[in-house]
Amino acid sequence: MSESAADSTAAFREAIAEGERMIREAPFIETAQDLAEGLDYFAGSIRSAIQMAFAYDLEHPVLINPTHQYARQGLDNPDALYFNAYLAEGASYCLSGRRGTTADLSFQIMDGTYSADGAPGTVAAFDDRELDIADDGTFEWRFEGVKGGTLIIREVYDDWLSEDRGTLRLQRLDTAGVPRGPLDPDRIDKRYAVAAKMLVGRLRTWFAFPEWFTYKEPVNTLTPATVTPGGLASQYSSIGHYSLTPEQALVVTVPVADCAYQAIQIGSAWYVSTDYEHHQTSLTRAQSVVSDGGLLRYVISERDPGIANWLETTGHPRGVMMLRWQRLAMGATVTGPSARIVDFDELFDEVPELATQRVDAAEWTARIEARQVGVARRMLS
Repeated sequence: MSESAADSTAAFREAIAEGERMIREAPFIETAQDLAEGLDYFAGSIRSAIQMAFAYDLEHPVLINPTHQYARQGLDNPDALYFNAYLAEGASYCLSGRRGTTADLSFQIMDGTYSADGAPGTVAAFDDRELDIADDGTFEWRFEGVKGGTLIIREVYDDWLSEDRGTLRLQRLDTAGVPRGPLDPDRIDKRYAVAAKMLVGRLRTWFAFPEWFTYKEPVNTLTPATVTPGGLASQYSSIGHYSLTPEQALVVTVPVADCAYQAIQIGSAWYVSTDYEHHQTSLTRAQSVVSDGGLLRYVISERDPGIANWLETTGHPRGVMMLRWQRLAMGATVTGPSARIVDFDELFDEVPELATQRVDAAEWTARIEARQVGVARRMLS
């Protein structure tokens, strides 16, 4: 037994203490809610760091789901299922499964991981249109020769209630049938040490990331739609950040695009999604009301305007915004959004088209129940 095994968790405990200091000293904390959400985000980060470190296995890779409503990071998409696996240099792999009915399924191999120093490079990025999918939905993708890195799979819903996720399995072919070796204290020590690095690194990364992109933009504006940084071949995005008083609303208008998936979300200063299960803080095209002329009009505000396309700021007078378009035809472009501040009490005078979106209390309750059911159907916890 190694000497370090007598205190295997020392490095991880130190990382937890350092991480809590980072959370509590974050410069954007203004309210008790901000701190509580930061500590909740921190708990999810602890959970994810342990999961990633202890599921790490280059010989027998595992598709890990490290990002969801209980472990948020990197302005996570409320409509997406995320799966990651680490790849060994020179190994051969088979990714197989059955395609579900979700709006998009995309694959990306990156030559590293996100860090506070920058984003990794993309080795390959494509969606399932490039796979040979059988009539029964099954598929198989074999690849080899990668120089290590990370496989990231994103499965994205448009309609949370009617679409079903598929199945996925990753197998390293040259170790198939070979049993995993026994555990030993040294290996456990290393995993706790890796978890410590992952935890602090994750926090530093997502503190830095919005400073590179989002906060460089003028407040209460959205960027033109451009290819998403990070390498998704068929995804465009628009980003921004807002700052609103209770007497203000931000009206976002965007044309319906010719793609399988189009959505908008808002997030907190922690650069994570806000509670999309019990509040309407995101909307896909399927969940939205489309105005005449093929326009989507959204209202971001703290107060309830009584319309279907309201995005709740849920006590966050400042936050981040992102629009996504996925599964575009190769070479296609999209028309991006516009945004303008409106006095809340003059909302319907300034934007009369919103009157067609009015909903009553019962209809709003039904919308929230649909979100709760939609998230529960994913069976993630």
